[in-house]
Amino acid sequence: MKSTVSYSQKNEFKVIVDHTFSDLVSSKKKADKMAFNQHVLKIVPAIKKYINGRLSTAIKKGHFSQGKYRADDFIDQLFIEIYDHVDEIKDEKQFYLWLFKKTNELLEDTIVEEEFDDFFFKIIDSYSRPEWDAMEEKFTKDADGDFVMIEDLDDRSYNHNDYTLNHVFIEDNEEELTEKLDEEITEEAIDRHIQMVLHNLPLPMRIVFELSTQQHLSLDDIAEIRNSSISEVQSLLKDARRALQVSFFNRYMNSSNTK
Repeated sequence: MKSTVSYSQKNEFKVIVDHTFSDLVSSKKKADKMAFNQHVLKIVPAIKKYINGRLSTAIKKGHFSQGKYRADDFIDQLFIEIYDHVDEIKDEKQFYLWLFKKTNELLEDTIVEEEFDDFFFKIIDSYSRPEWDAMEEKFTKDADGDFVMIEDLDDRSYNHNDYTLNHVFIEDNEEELTEKLDEEITEEAIDRHIQMVLHNLPLPMRIVFELSTQQHLSLDDIAEIRNSSISEVQSLLKDARRALQVSFFNRYMNSSNTK
């Protein structure tokens, strides 16, 4: 399938974190703050990308205005948290999960969580292709406008996660449908559609889907990060995939839903 993404390529950040952990512990023991900060800088770009994605969504949802917060505001606090607590962390795997858990806590202390508005989720199977096209046009316009804080990163594609059909359709009996979608639409269109649908889904679904597909975390790990049960995480991930599957089918495969 043309939309397959290399696991090793997407999981590069975890490798960097694993290799950095022992250096951080060693620097902390030596009280060498300069070396410690240099090691933290190795993991900052990926964390900054994650933070910028959350801030961009919060701005577009109207929680606060552009420029009120920058990723560096959270990174500065994360430096302090890592230094204060790294020697309490057992190993590399726990450190990797701790980074996301702590980052989420810092963000959620600042971002006012939106209400669990499931209206879009409930009626997602009723949208026609023209309605999907209009929704994407608005989403793309917003994403290219003043909301995007590209000055925070050299990489202008910080909020581009390269979503593919493999993230949405995971069952063997869905292979025929994914092949048809591959023939119908481009990789770029697939990614854009997934990001648009995720943007409109309730926040818990979006976060769980991203942690699973982009950070390659297990259900157990995501439950630990979110302080929730494995069954809740499993349900959120299942609902997010269902919404995406329905959206693809209605927009691109259902010939009766074009008006």
